[in-house]
Amino acid sequence: MQTLPETINTVAELEEVLSRPSERLVEFVKGLEGDIMVIGAGGKVGPTMCRTAKRAIGAAGVKKDVIAVDVAPLDALAKEGIKTVQCDLLDLDAVAKLSKAANIVYMIGMKFGATGKEALTWAINVTAPYHVARSFTQSRIVAFSTGCVYPVVHVTTGGSVETDPADPVGEYAQSCLGRERMFDYFSQTAGERVLQFRLNYAVELRYGVLVDVAAQVAAGKPVDVTTGFANVLWQGDVCNQALLSLGQATAPATILNVTGPETISIRRAARQFGELLGKPVTFTGEENGRGYLSNATKANALFGNPTVPAGTLIRWIAHWMKIGGATSGKPTHFETQNGKY
Repeated sequence: MQTLPETINTVAELEEVLSRPSERLVEFVKGLEGDIMVIGAGGKVGPTMCRTAKRAIGAAGVKKDVIAVDVAPLDALAKEGIKTVQCDLLDLDAVAKLSKAANIVYMIGMKFGATGKEALTWAINVTAPYHVARSFTQSRIVAFSTGCVYPVVHVTTGGSVETDPADPVGEYAQSCLGRERMFDYFSQTAGERVLQFRLNYAVELRYGVLVDVAAQVAAGKPVDVTTGFANVLWQGDVCNQALLSLGQATAPATILNVTGPETISIRRAARQFGELLGKPVTFTGEENGRGYLSNATKANALFGNPTVPAGTLIRWIAHWMKIGGATSGKPTHFETQNGKY
């Protein structure tokens, strides 16, 4: 087991810790046939996914490529020895020309700014996955989805489980269910092996629910606790679990909730940040006990506990804020319950 640092002080240190492959992933990659293609490698999680896969392959001592695909150039990944491809995923002919990698991690999606751009949201979240699902019927596919396809639930339920019916609120979440249905269709009709990776929420030191809370505390702004509880998972664990999930892809498709085992109190997390940052903490709103909460018991049984627990994340993020570490500046809007992003 790799030792976690007490603090993380640079982007280079952060990227190293984020992209560490687990021992289990290294062993899994040894027996995995074919290359790994990450479609949507230019997003927040995509670069970490590619680096984790490449490091796992290197540690396993096997020969296979990591192929990063996105609409934009991926120069940083190319410099690290990762094959990169630019592709317009809304163009079926372009998608059909991609090399037929045996293993696909599909990560394309549009969330922020969806309100007012509903047509584009549906095109990206439904048309693009249709093109990929149609073109890669012989591949194993881990398709990133979201816990937002479930309805908001009360904290006393313990969170939504995989057998709960989808009931998405708002056009963004509806389009995410549409994305799942495209992969479901080809899984049912063409035997495509798929795992629907319902994630909420990935977090590292530059973005995520906990970063949102810490930033509000650091800036002296009141923390909204209307949505008083959340689930989070260290982005490095997200990537390890996604790559391991290639071994769980089935036809018909399998659903897997992916998040940390804790249900985090936003109020308590804010107070912890206040103590660590030496800042007073104020609140706005009243907890209604509801939110997008997922029960990840199934994933936890498959992959074990996260390597980075919530308490360590809170301490790391507070230190990152203290030293002026860069953040994405893109709030998650985790407090949203009406489906409008």
